[in-house]
Amino acid sequence: MAAMGTTRVPVMLSHLETRAVVYRADFVVDTGATDCVVPASLLRRAGVQPVETMTYELADGTLHDYDVGLVRIEFMGSITAGRVVFGAEDIEPILGVTALESVGMIVDPVRKELRRVPAIPLRRATGFSTRFALA
Repeated sequence: MAAMGTTRVPVMLSHLETRAVVYRADFVVDTGATDCVVPASLLRRAGVQPVETMTYELADGTLHDYDVGLVRIEFMGSITAGRVVFGAEDIEPILGVTALESVGMIVDPVRKELRRVPAIPLRRATGFSTRFALA
């Protein structure tokens, strides 16, 4: 999002089961990032537990393995749940595109802000086969 400027939005992360708030900050909106990212030490201190390790490609093309946890994500009056990456210590918190799309938000590049789509698509895509072959 460097070309369009930096858009930030207040985000609150909570435990899935207890809904206890574990982390609150202004996150950088990054449509180039799939998942949310928070410095690892802050997530660990907040009690977020890694559930697996995943490989991510960074902006410079390098591949890195990061722990990921699952959290409830709240922003702009919407709630979703998803992965949060245990990121590098010097990274700003990032709100990725998966969380944005799951609540029907898009980035308006002209106004440099988030806005809601009128409706979230919930229909089968045409032109794609839904058949799977089992061996």
